[in-house]
Amino acid sequence: MHAPPTEPSTAPRSAPRRHRRSRALGFAALAVSLLMAVPTAQTAFGEEVQGDRKAQAAVPGGGDLGPNVHVFDPSTPDIQGKVDEIFKKQESAQFGLDRYALMFKPGTYDNINAQIGFYTSIAGLGLNPNDTTFNGDVTVDAGWFDGNATQNFWRSAENLTLNPVSGTNRWAVSQAAPFRRMHVKGGLNLAPDGYGWASGGYIADSKIDGEVGPYSQQQWYTRDSSVGGWGNGVWNMTFSGVEGAPANSFPEPPYTTLDTTPISREKPFLYLDGDDYKVFVPEKRENARGTSWANGTPAGESIPLDQFYVVKEGADAATINAAVEQGLHLLFTPGVYHIDETITIDRPDTVALGIGLATIIPDNGVTAIKVGDVSGVKLAGLLVDAGPVNSETLIEVGPENASADHAANPTSLQDVFVRIGGAGPGKATTSIVVNSDDVIIDHTWVWRADHGEGWGWETNRADYGVRVNGDDVLATGLFVEHFNKYDVEWYGERGRTIFFQNEKAYDAPNQEAIQNGDTKGYAAYRVDDSVEEHEGWGMGSYCYYNVDPTIVQGHGFKAPVKPGVKFHSLIVVSLGGNGQYEHVINETGSPTSGTETVPSQVVNFP
Repeated sequence: MHAPPTEPSTAPRSAPRRHRRSRALGFAALAVSLLMAVPTAQTAFGEEVQGDRKAQAAVPGGGDLGPNVHVFDPSTPDIQGKVDEIFKKQESAQFGLDRYALMFKPGTYDNINAQIGFYTSIAGLGLNPNDTTFNGDVTVDAGWFDGNATQNFWRSAENLTLNPVSGTNRWAVSQAAPFRRMHVKGGLNLAPDGYGWASGGYIADSKIDGEVGPYSQQQWYTRDSSVGGWGNGVWNMTFSGVEGAPANSFPEPPYTTLDTTPISREKPFLYLDGDDYKVFVPEKRENARGTSWANGTPAGESIPLDQFYVVKEGADAATINAAVEQGLHLLFTPGVYHIDETITIDRPDTVALGIGLATIIPDNGVTAIKVGDVSGVKLAGLLVDAGPVNSETLIEVGPENASADHAANPTSLQDVFVRIGGAGPGKATTSIVVNSDDVIIDHTWVWRADHGEGWGWETNRADYGVRVNGDDVLATGLFVEHFNKYDVEWYGERGRTIFFQNEKAYDAPNQEAIQNGDTKGYAAYRVDDSVEEHEGWGMGSYCYYNVDPTIVQGHGFKAPVKPGVKFHSLIVVSLGGNGQYEHVINETGSPTSGTETVPSQVVNFP
């Protein structure tokens, strides 16, 4: 196959960086000498970093968890009543301002049905999921939306054991609704009552004793887990490191199965050690398969809560930054945080953990979060919501031309979500930029809104979703949708993506609006022509050009034709014939056609 013509990118970017590790080693001795010359602070996993101890007392660590965290034990009266009260508020509050975390101390809870609405997280407070058991259910359904689960976003369940009343627990969600560290002693139903539409989700580090039934779920990703069986597949079901997963068989059935996950680290979580709150930070795993807790306590480190700045509503960025500078980690309690300057994390191994879908809004066009070119930072459980003034970027991991080697201790983003519009007008040129090497992106939904308030082709303008400049970056569970130009651009070497879900922007007014030079539309996932090695598994792009159904998208994917660039199990879908794809990747793959929602598939490329 001959190489396709180069497709120009209009995105600003740093210059290609090859063999940066060897160049970075030249600075190692200088860095060590500088660190030895200043006071240091101890961080998670024992690294020492520069710190200004004079400001240590300025921001206190620890404290209570604030009014939006509800902690229960088995003797708490009327648990069901309180859970129902919160669900009633949150069931249809898709763009509301309330945030909640429901936390359950170790023990057994009988006759519980915790229905989980928007911006609500439910979690056990044990070190192991089996420490906190419900004889009951944790339920997500879609009654509020007439049985359609495609908008069941922004909620989570973590660290619990369930004995479902009927033998099967229902978790009918779409994007940004992780199911982590859960043990279901029965089956798991991923579809709403009545088997209406559902649009994909994520399971990690969980054990489902019975069968998982996707039913109407269009796509799903499951990582480092154990299942008793898997019922069916619609378009794209992807598994890595899952005991009991179906055999690789894409496209019929549409299963893409990897025996292991090459690199993973589970999300940090809050737990109780006696009466003391701590955050457990799991260690990195290589070639992982099955849960991290199957043999008891997982490998990792506990950090006492007094080493965290417990961030509550009303906190400003200056205080948050001061806390990090003095050596504290960050625990964002449920709430909405408006910031007027960038939250900057330059200290290795800093944990910035949000609970209850803690939401950060940059008010004046700043970047919400910047991480330095340091090792082991953990960003988790945060929603960044673009403000009305355009931000050039919303999250940056590493500065431009970052070059340090972080292979031994990568920075990770887990359940880090981005929203542009929907809750009101918002704009951002590029949502997430990854400049550092070795970063793990584990479950993100980066979404330019297609409904709600403050959306429209120019109203919530956002040209680019995720741009990766760093080398050896791994994405496990990459959901990126509706951007005006490229949804994902990849410039770094040896990048890997396991599961990608995308929809092109619904609201393009006409063919001219999406035209990319001589190319019809911008690819959902583009690998730059300079890249020599890249690999992806289980990746889908869908179009629904309902404003102008005559729009034609040249391809869903664009990549150089080189021996080191490989894709497995690619798919494009025209939803109801609203717009069409001519090819799957480059000029390869048959077109979609007509009004039927029939996928066009490429099993391997090239």
